[in-house]
Amino acid sequence: MSETATPQRAVELVFREESGAILSTLIRVFGDFDLAEEAMQDAFAEALDHWPREGVPLNPAAWITTAARRRGIDRIRRRRTRTDKQDEVAHHIPTHQEPDVPEDFHPLDDDPLRLIFTCCHPALKIDAQVALTLRTLGGLTTPEIARAFLCPEPTLAQRIVRAKKKISSARIPYRVPPPELLGERLPAVLAVVYLIFNEGYAATAGDGLIRRELCTESIRLARTLARLMPQEPETLGLLALLLLQDSRREARVGPAGELITLEEQDRSLWDRAAIVQGVDALERAMRFRKAGPYQVQAAIAACHALAGSADQTDWRQIVLLYGRLEQLRPSPVVALNRAVAVAMAEGPAAGLALVDRLAADGRLEEYYLLHAARADLLRRLGRGEPAASAYRRALELTANPAERDYLERRLSECAALSSQG
Repeated sequence: MSETATPQRAVELVFREESGAILSTLIRVFGDFDLAEEAMQDAFAEALDHWPREGVPLNPAAWITTAARRRGIDRIRRRRTRTDKQDEVAHHIPTHQEPDVPEDFHPLDDDPLRLIFTCCHPALKIDAQVALTLRTLGGLTTPEIARAFLCPEPTLAQRIVRAKKKISSARIPYRVPPPELLGERLPAVLAVVYLIFNEGYAATAGDGLIRRELCTESIRLARTLARLMPQEPETLGLLALLLLQDSRREARVGPAGELITLEEQDRSLWDRAAIVQGVDALERAMRFRKAGPYQVQAAIAACHALAGSADQTDWRQIVLLYGRLEQLRPSPVVALNRAVAVAMAEGPAAGLALVDRLAADGRLEEYYLLHAARADLLRRLGRGEPAASAYRRALELTANPAERDYLERRLSECAALSSQG
């Protein structure tokens, strides 16, 4: 954190970058999602009051965690009338600052990982598992998660509330489960980590395109999962995918915060160390000869990462890989990505035919990337008016400023195309 950060800015940074880790620790301490959230909110409010007068502490996140523990204890005491219960709570909840991760740290001691496995208990429905974890650990707002799920906000909010109540009523333990139970929760856990990364890689809210803290935390969690389950190829596949995607982070945004597309990126800015690590993780996963969706997606990312230039990208191989991904995990979004790859391999007309078929299906009507992809293909074909209409529809469906600026630039190009026609 910058030494010159104002107290207000320091609070905002801690909330943005550390709230997920803080909340996961508080949930372990209190065993109650709502109490943990309330205590953390109290602590941030306290920081806004104290830090301007006392200065920003050396370790702001530890200060917030300690303050939240105190506030949580206060809330418990107000709820209870029996003195012995009050003493018991005060005895078992430490209020001092804890040390950094010890040398003998084990994945089972990881609070965020405990939180993920708790939220991904099989007693909860899969969509509720993912939504609750994104809300608590990922720090995403309910509207952001609703957009990720392509569902109405009230529906998503109800899922989160029901999931919290189920964890409490069923007394679901806050822990990483024993080895024999890991497998049944793994698909949801991997999905959560990937969605946290996606929100960091292409933020649905905020001023910037990228939320670095979410990318960093999701990669850390993926590494921890790979360490916890070294014989599970999909944990390695996910780690490979995240490393390869994140390797392009610095090239995706220009000096003014503008979005730079893959074909326009300066590849000298790509993180070569991350690419090497990602390819290594993918190769280790493939030795198990048990292909899964994350391994296939990592292979697609590797095709991009290992190409010397946009022109050297093996788009035909990417089309084949998307075909395989459709077999493993069929979805309209995968079909859209394959259509874009077909456009790059066979020309925009071939890709547009597939995109139009998806548009007619209707399932991606509220997905802005469908309209953005369709607009781009129409623009490449010189069809200015239809392209402009598709760009306008995409603009209606995205709130991210960097993405909006990009779409508006393309929209202005369509106006030039129309005038030329």
